[in-house]
Amino acid sequence: MKITDARVVVSSPGRNYVTLIIETEDGVTGIGDATLNGRELSVAAYLADHLCPLLIGRDARRIEDTWHYLYKGAYWRRGPVTMTAIAAVDVALWDIKAKAAGMPLYQLLGGAARDGVLVYGHASGTTLDDLSADFQRHLDLGYKAVRAQAAVPGLDKTYGIAGGSGTVYEPANGNRPQEDTWETTAYLDFAPVMMGHIRERFGYGVHLLHDVHHRLSPIEAGRLGAAVERYRPFWIEDPTPAEDQSAFRVIRDHTTTPIAVGEVFNSIWDCQQLITERLIDYIRTSVSHSGGITHLRRIFSLAELYGVRTGSHGAGDLSPAAMAAALHVDLTVPNFGIQEYMGHTGPVGEVFRTSYTFTDGYMHPGDAPGLGVEFDEDAAARYPYDPKYLPVNRRLDGTVHDW
Repeated sequence: MKITDARVVVSSPGRNYVTLIIETEDGVTGIGDATLNGRELSVAAYLADHLCPLLIGRDARRIEDTWHYLYKGAYWRRGPVTMTAIAAVDVALWDIKAKAAGMPLYQLLGGAARDGVLVYGHASGTTLDDLSADFQRHLDLGYKAVRAQAAVPGLDKTYGIAGGSGTVYEPANGNRPQEDTWETTAYLDFAPVMMGHIRERFGYGVHLLHDVHHRLSPIEAGRLGAAVERYRPFWIEDPTPAEDQSAFRVIRDHTTTPIAVGEVFNSIWDCQQLITERLIDYIRTSVSHSGGITHLRRIFSLAELYGVRTGSHGAGDLSPAAMAAALHVDLTVPNFGIQEYMGHTGPVGEVFRTSYTFTDGYMHPGDAPGLGVEFDEDAAARYPYDPKYLPVNRRLDGTVHDW
């Protein structure tokens, strides 16, 4: 089953996506997501200029060999651009292999370990009352787990706040980065109030999650974790910049609040210490940014040994192809925890036709062969690339801070 063509399509059906298409001599086609929010063209060029030419003539069935060929063969390893490009190839090959076998991908990965995949949605508001209304909307939709973000009083902008009722939060905006402001003290005073408000209004029968988005120092994160323990959050996500794995030991020493991290990680080496020293409770690596299904399963297998559960990134900046791949993996791994699900809006459904479903707080990838996602190139051509940047964050004194 030799590969005869590999091409990259960049489109913007509501937001930018990079899609890799691989075709074989048998007529079987696979797709993979290569989207890296705010740096899409870098991955597209890496694929088109460096990887696609190497794929022609290779046996599409040799997924493990191809992964190491692209990873070790480049010499310059890891990094978000490289690993996102390899992920797209890897997922497309798994899609082909499952289609050729005539079965949904999760069956090829060992079969279902559960009946459905618990997912969480995003509720937000510019006021606590607005947040409550959006939180209730998610409960009405059937969610059993909801992430809560609210505007911090005194700050012009706050991460995670959607533009209006029922809309999806979209940080990428314009052809130059917008500049947000940040003040840690105001946030640390407000976050426990917000979580207490949600628990008082909705009780403890729903899972409550919150994203810190790398904004705190380790000791500040420990203070936050201790302050919200009584509200029993499912987790606090990304409490500190993720590069320093040892920093999480300080957080662990100061709170029993569960910790989740990993959406910016690209390989098992980025989270090895966090997992083996049990410094986190959930690993959030995503299929599209950590080398694809092949490498993600290695990360999850390591995590299983140390009691760390999965909680993969699933924001709207990952295409439906990535969401489907995540669900197939989620359904099969023994240490699954939860899956982020923002959903997709606008004309995305014209470009990507999906088989996955959402019912009563759980998702299922469906039983169509392969990923269960069909990509319409003609439809994609109607939505050309639209340059956008993620924001830059500054403290009130003008210092650039982690966004």
